[in-house]
Amino acid sequence: MGVEPACPVLLLFLAGIIIWVVEAEVHYYDFVLAEKNFTRLCKTKSMLVVNGQFPGPTIYVHKGDTVFVNVHNHGDYGLTIHWHGVKQPRNPWSDGSAYITQCPIEPGHNFTYEVVFSEEEGTLWWHANSDWTRNTVHGAIVIYPPHGFSYPFPTPAGEQILILGTWFTYDVNKVIKEILRTGKDVPVSDAYIINGQPGDFCACSKEMAYRWQVDYGKTYLIRLVNALMNEEFFFAIAGHDLIVVGIDGSYLKPFTTSYVMLSNGQTMDVLVKTNRSPGRYYMAGRQYYTDNLFFTGYDKTNASAILEYRGKYDRLSSPFFPEKLPSYTDYDSATQFRKRLKSLASKEHPIDVPRNVTTQMYITASMDKIVHNFSAYMDYTLLSSLNNISWVNPSTDVLQAYYREGLADVGVQGFSRALMAFPCRNMSLSGFYTLDFPDEPPYYFDFVADLRDDSTHPLKGTKVKVLEYGEEVEIVFQSTNLLNASDEHSMYIHGHKLYVLGEGYGNFNSTRDTETYNLVDPPYLSTASLPVKGWLTIRFKANNPAGVWAMHCQEGRHLIWGMNTVLIVKNGSNPETSIRTPPPNMPSCASYPSIHKALEVSAE
Repeated sequence: MGVEPACPVLLLFLAGIIIWVVEAEVHYYDFVLAEKNFTRLCKTKSMLVVNGQFPGPTIYVHKGDTVFVNVHNHGDYGLTIHWHGVKQPRNPWSDGSAYITQCPIEPGHNFTYEVVFSEEEGTLWWHANSDWTRNTVHGAIVIYPPHGFSYPFPTPAGEQILILGTWFTYDVNKVIKEILRTGKDVPVSDAYIINGQPGDFCACSKEMAYRWQVDYGKTYLIRLVNALMNEEFFFAIAGHDLIVVGIDGSYLKPFTTSYVMLSNGQTMDVLVKTNRSPGRYYMAGRQYYTDNLFFTGYDKTNASAILEYRGKYDRLSSPFFPEKLPSYTDYDSATQFRKRLKSLASKEHPIDVPRNVTTQMYITASMDKIVHNFSAYMDYTLLSSLNNISWVNPSTDVLQAYYREGLADVGVQGFSRALMAFPCRNMSLSGFYTLDFPDEPPYYFDFVADLRDDSTHPLKGTKVKVLEYGEEVEIVFQSTNLLNASDEHSMYIHGHKLYVLGEGYGNFNSTRDTETYNLVDPPYLSTASLPVKGWLTIRFKANNPAGVWAMHCQEGRHLIWGMNTVLIVKNGSNPETSIRTPPPNMPSCASYPSIHKALEVSAE
């Protein structure tokens, strides 16, 4: 990795508002994807990793920096790399969403991402974004405050990254490939892990548990990443309170707690004071299980690592276990924890909740199935959906098709104007997607009742929603209990961050529930939890232009079954509010010429 300084900056004061421009830097990383053998739970397997590491390498930047990551795929799967929670202003080309913003980087090929850290500060993460390849291809992103600025809390004595993950004793990607063909349920993991290790409570793992040494009387910063495939996760440290100060690359009003709960894909910054008797203490976690309670075969692993004080004490005694770690199905603990999340307001980090909503959507998130009648028997295929639409990946990425449609309408010179006006019809010019993702579900009923045998017969399609640049959007997500399979969903929108105004249990009531909204200091998240048999309200400003941005449940099983759609944000009125031109060497799509060939044809 090399670092090249970029433009220096001034700090100005205008009408009492701080206007800052950082002394940004440019960083370069090479990610080499290849298979490597790893042994856990008494079994060895080969798996795809980056630079021979699991978890993968950490990216370190300051707010305002730019990173170029050259990804070399020496593995067996085509994939993309996504920078989770990074806004990527005007640059969807490097968002890394498979079949949404690019086609996969095929084996034997490479592609360089440009990752721009414009407003994020804290901890985020990167991961593969094709089927379940992210299970082993992921790592942390640490974003320090801009040069010359400090944390909104006392500078910690040190810091530790803890990545929470999922372990399978076999190549789960091969299993998922078969599941995508048959439409059956996904496998249960064999263990949960912390920094790649299951810890003391799993077979063949006791001597391999991750250890973190600390000094007495200090305050440390822990950067937590929930990189599990499907689960939300409780985490605690025996004998130590946690002070939560940040989430998803944004600061929170600090609060003290005995445990935390991370939604799938979420990151969290917590402080811990090492003020206990010197000894060894488990840092432990377990899943927060919200699916069908009649199924008891879910992974009950207690993943563990060890916080150990430096100094003299009895190191032969077993570490202490966190007594206040919630149980697997503790709904109240999860809900009460989320209610304590509130944004920290300051001149450097203002709160700007959208107040002039121009687009309102009510979106149901459902598990469902399609029944197949064969001559000799009946079978079914599992699906998930948003507003009864189960997403189908197109044969080329939506961004490339959308970009080319602008070129086809007016040629290169008028492209920006075309993307302001286009699309204006239900079918895209390319035919790869349609423009009719609905603002509400096709049917209204008691969404949270026992609907064990019911189905709303979801449609499979590639439907998108188009937004004007600068629109202020409110979405109410509603969980349904179709198939008696309501579950928590970790809702995520690429290219934007979300103000979470409220959540609740049951069917959303537009009169009663809106009165509970937090419009003063709501948390500003990348990934937000839709409660089991409940609702979630978010707001955001669609100000990331001409972007093709995925909106989906982050949990791997729901995503591969179709709980996904796309938001297209049109260009604004000037170059600063318009999409950038595509970078060279975008991965090609087998069914579509490269974007640069399209540019050449349109220019002729």
